[in-house]
Amino acid sequence: MRSFTSPRWLIAGAIAAVVVVGGGYAAFRMMGAPEAAQDEDADGEDGHAEEGGEEGHIDLTPAQIEAADIEVVAVGRGGGEETHIAGRVEPMVDARAAVAAYIGGRVERVLVAPGQSVRAGQALVILVSGDAASLRAEADAAQAAYVAAEQAHTRDEELAEQGVVAQREAEVSHAEALSAQAAARAARARVEAAGGPSASGRVQVVSPISGVVTNVQVGPGGFVPQAGIVAEVSNPSRLELIFNAPPSVASQVQVGSTLRVDGPNGGFQATVTGVAADTGEESNATLIRARANGIIALPAGSAVTGAVVTGSTNGLTVPTDAVQTVEGRTVVFVRTDDGFRAVPVLTGRASGDRVEIVQGLTGTERIAGRNAFLLKAQLGAGSAEHGH
Repeated sequence: MRSFTSPRWLIAGAIAAVVVVGGGYAAFRMMGAPEAAQDEDADGEDGHAEEGGEEGHIDLTPAQIEAADIEVVAVGRGGGEETHIAGRVEPMVDARAAVAAYIGGRVERVLVAPGQSVRAGQALVILVSGDAASLRAEADAAQAAYVAAEQAHTRDEELAEQGVVAQREAEVSHAEALSAQAAARAARARVEAAGGPSASGRVQVVSPISGVVTNVQVGPGGFVPQAGIVAEVSNPSRLELIFNAPPSVASQVQVGSTLRVDGPNGGFQATVTGVAADTGEESNATLIRARANGIIALPAGSAVTGAVVTGSTNGLTVPTDAVQTVEGRTVVFVRTDDGFRAVPVLTGRASGDRVEIVQGLTGTERIAGRNAFLLKAQLGAGSAEHGH
């Protein structure tokens, strides 16, 4: 059994293994030769450090593992294979607004231009509308009628208490006041729906969202009909990813699943926010909506590619760095109480930086991930010494 007597041995070996790439295990052993010789003297004339030890085991203390920067990770769950689907970057549904006129009227002023940033509630256009002026006048008249009816009701209540008029008259005036109040409330609602015009009929058409003006479709002096578009606003920071996938692929994607996405500027992770069948008559695709886990450094309209894992997702997976080849066998190094043990495994499909393990692990092990090749080098060095 090969033992390390000092963390310096493994660190030196790590440096040699990294610097002398492709040089075999010789450089790794040379860096540890002085202390290896001491081990041979301590073990006897034959120099068999592994004699009586467990085959394929490497003794390491936690301090030595940390010094060599060997990452210890858990075996993951996953598997399957990746299916690539085409997608694009689009503004979110609530990130686009086609701002329409609340009521028909003449354009008095245009307050914005394409490319200008606006906030929610900021005026884009001012209209002058005769219909808007009429609505405001009706609302003012309805409010005045309500005030008069309420005053009449109060007076009748006082006279009824004094016995001057019958209680019946007070009840009638009360009903009339309630009716006037309802009429005033409806008139105010119509004014609000028309954009809250002034008494002169001037109406401000405002943006419902914060963003950037992308298009202005009116000019001063022009006439805009009711519901006519005056401008378009988009929020460039609220973007999402839209993918078209066959139903058989989309059925294996759930809200909350993680997608690996490749774009013109590199790859990033995204989380699925919705899956819905495309209702187009000529389409048999399913729409997958996703949101990037961070800021998308891509403009709307950019093409992207998403990777969806299909097939079984209950298999075992390990980092690619964890899989090593020792004496023709594929192994991973499983953490033990006093080091690592090389365990033969049968690998399956590879996806990204993960490899599927078909046989050899139970899923409960903790294994060497990053820098596992250092353990392979030491195991090879120990076997070579034993052979002499």
